[in-house]
Amino acid sequence: MASGKDVVGSVLIAGGGIVGMQAALDLADSGFYVHLVERAPGIGGIMAQLDKTFPTNECAM
Repeated sequence: MASGKDVVGSVLIAGGGIVGMQAALDLADSGFYVHLVERAPGIGGIMAQLDKTFPTNECAM
């Protein structure tokens, strides 16, 4: 949690893909309680299934 800030509320994020995880981290750093909900057994979304990313051809894992 950000230093010197009180928790200002809570937020529900539907989807544990890359964007959902980044939003959860950003909101948690801002002082919100975050509930991340994902329907699949794992998080990461489509990105977790990829081998390489475009355009840098880096490993997606």
